[in-house]
Amino acid sequence: MIKTALNDYSSFFKNLKNFYALCKPRVTYLIVFTAIIGMFLATPVMVPIEILFFTSLGIAFVCGAAAAFNCLIEEKIDAVMARTRGRPLPTGQLTHKETLIFSSALGGTGLVILHQLVNPLTMWLTLATFFAYAVIYTVFLKPATPMNIVIGGASGAMPPVLGWAAVNNSVAPEALILFLIIFCWTPPHFWALALYRREEYAKVGMPMLPVTHGEKFTLLQIVLYTIILAIVTMMPFSIGMTGLIYLVIATILNVFFLYYVVMLYRKYSDKLSMKIFRYSIWYLGLIFLALLIDHYFKYKFI
Repeated sequence: MIKTALNDYSSFFKNLKNFYALCKPRVTYLIVFTAIIGMFLATPVMVPIEILFFTSLGIAFVCGAAAAFNCLIEEKIDAVMARTRGRPLPTGQLTHKETLIFSSALGGTGLVILHQLVNPLTMWLTLATFFAYAVIYTVFLKPATPMNIVIGGASGAMPPVLGWAAVNNSVAPEALILFLIIFCWTPPHFWALALYRREEYAKVGMPMLPVTHGEKFTLLQIVLYTIILAIVTMMPFSIGMTGLIYLVIATILNVFFLYYVVMLYRKYSDKLSMKIFRYSIWYLGLIFLALLIDHYFKYKFI
């Protein structure tokens, strides 16, 4: 009897771990982080605690639901690729039915939280983001065009806009600049990974840019998009949204990013490609952290 109870207990927590893995937690954390920064940048004072909590919770739930739905659609692809073959669906730890129910319940709960406890605008924007990622990107764009990352990047760039809307019940130009930063960051971030994994993408028939256009063309696009990203990250300072703190940090981060991608263009290596991929994650987090710090401690030219 005791043994049975322990087995049930162990099985319960194993399932929780599997459902948690479906939500792609590292991606979800970064999304929620940028949404939180969007909330703080939307007001000169402290974000109301209830708005901060329920917006973060609602966005996390909907983001997790979108990730779970993505895992459901791409189960066969995930089973082939080394990076994803250990996920709960390819390994048979969760069924299609369990994943669909989980995704629907989690996403529905998140939308209700946003509608009832934040505001309807944030809920509708979040629903549109879910649809853009889970349906338009995952089902249609990703298997159809090598520009999937560029077009689909719009959904991944929405979190700070959602955070802004949660606080002000509107979307201002400053929020759109935050959107542009993530939108321009997405291609070099994912193409660095795609270069490293290009043989696996080719094996599953996924038309990623390195597969369809080759290594050199992809490297050139990474350099060009990183230059565009560096320019876009200067926009907050140019419109007076930020001060010297942000300018200095963003400049340093951009110099390193540009240095890495130029070195990769001159002489490709898998090691450097993955280094850029990992750096890009830190880059985005630090850019948004710099925005937050500067927002509350502005040092400007006199």
